[in-house]
Amino acid sequence: MADSAETITAATKKTVEATTAQVKASAEKVQAQTQKFQAAGAQAFREGVDKSVASLTEINDLGKKNLEAMVESATAAQRGVESLSQHAMAFSKKSFEDSVAAAQSMAQARSVQELLELQTNWAKSATEAYLAGVTKMTDVMTASVKDSFKPINERVTASVEKFQAAR
Repeated sequence: MADSAETITAATKKTVEATTAQVKASAEKVQAQTQKFQAAGAQAFREGVDKSVASLTEINDLGKKNLEAMVESATAAQRGVESLSQHAMAFSKKSFEDSVAAAQSMAQARSVQELLELQTNWAKSATEAYLAGVTKMTDVMTASVKDSFKPINERVTASVEKFQAAR
């Protein structure tokens, strides 16, 4: 019986060792797969964070460029208003001076006929000056509007191109 107990003990020991080896191999396999999954998850997380940071940087850059375009547009509009104001002041000053000169010359007229001729000539020149002034102001206004919208149009074009490229 001693031999039989030793055989059972040896067989049990072999079975326990074999089972332990299998459990150990399975545990190592599970640990390797877990590490693999953790590495893949960490990599996916890093890639997601990198993409998010890149997107935020791009959005920040677009916002900065849009703000710069708005400032440039406002500056161009301000220059246009200043130019219009200068032209209006110059026109008003010249118109006033011409009116005073015409009034002085009309005051020195020696006859009604001469007065009517002076008044007609003054009215004609005042009308021509007014039309020239309006034309000049229209040109300045048109140029100002174009200059004001140019930076905004450039940003819209760039944004449209970027969205089309993203498709």
